[in-house]
Amino acid sequence: MARIATVSLPNTKRIEAALPYIYGIGLTKSKEILKATAISPDIRVKDLTNEQIDILSNFINQNFKVEGDLRREVLGNIKRLKEIKCFRGTRHAKNLPSRGQRTKTNSRTVRGNKRSTMGSGKKPKGMLK
Repeated sequence: MARIATVSLPNTKRIEAALPYIYGIGLTKSKEILKATAISPDIRVKDLTNEQIDILSNFINQNFKVEGDLRREVLGNIKRLKEIKCFRGTRHAKNLPSRGQRTKTNSRTVRGNKRSTMGSGKKPKGMLK
């Protein structure tokens, strides 16, 4: 099992599909990385040599911010928005959508307004007295 950026990649997947398991790398970035390092995207993770794993991990560490560093940066950005009390910061603080989505009909579970089927709150027929 290959470990890149403290993430264990699944053995049976192609390397192109396994790299997005790392936080901060998607499919497009995965393709770019493999093109730059001249590694075939069709190779399975279990078939990678130690040299290829070293090349991949060094390239990712030098050129991209991934995993813990990226998570810390994102949390810092959200914390800054909350401190300056801008609109996006207040929406993050209230756990509401911050990018202009409607909240009247969508995001009910986020707002704590989960509705069940109609008549779910009715009393049973035998207790009408």
